[in-house]
Amino acid sequence: MKWISLCFFLFANALFGQKIIWQEDRKLIWDNFKSPVNRGNMLNVAAYTHCGWEYSVVKSTNPKSPVKIEVIAIFNEDRSWKDVKKINDYILLHEQKHFDIAELFVRKFRKEIEEKIKTSGDYDKNFNAIYSKISNDYKNFQMSYDRATEHGMNKGKQAEYNAIIAEELNNLKSYKAS
Repeated sequence: MKWISLCFFLFANALFGQKIIWQEDRKLIWDNFKSPVNRGNMLNVAAYTHCGWEYSVVKSTNPKSPVKIEVIAIFNEDRSWKDVKKINDYILLHEQKHFDIAELFVRKFRKEIEEKIKTSGDYDKNFNAIYSKISNDYKNFQMSYDRATEHGMNKGKQAEYNAIIAEELNNLKSYKAS
C-alpha cells in the first residue's frame, strides 16, 4: 500500500517563520510579534495577529483504508506585528482572541472530520468541501469579530466576544488536541 503524506498551510508560512501551536495554558506575549511594524499600512491599528491552522493528511490510494488527519491552530511570529507606541495589555487580549478563534475553528474542523471522514475514499469525497466551509466561516468570524469590537476598542463588544469564544471553545473541548 502506498501512503502519501500531504501538508497544507492556511494563513501560515511555516517554512520561513516561527510558529506557535495553540495551547490552552500558553498565552501570547508581545515578544511573539516579530514582524516589522504595520506591514499593511494600517495606520490606526496597534497590532496584527497572523494565525490560522495547518493540517497533515496520511491516506492511501485504497479508498477503504483508514485516513489520518491532524489539524493544529498556529500563530506565525514572523508575520505578526505590533506598534510599540500603541500597545497595551488590553490590545494583547484582543489579539489573543484572534488566536483563540483559530483554535475554535480547528476544533470545528476536527469535529467535521471525525463525523464525515473515516477512510481515504471519504477524504477524497468530502475533505475539500469541509475545508472550504470551515475556512469561509473562519474568515467571516474573524472579520465580524474585528468589526463588532472595533479592533478591540469597543470594550462592551469585546467582553461579549470574549464570553462567546470561551463558551464555544468549552462546548468543543472534546475536540482539543490530545
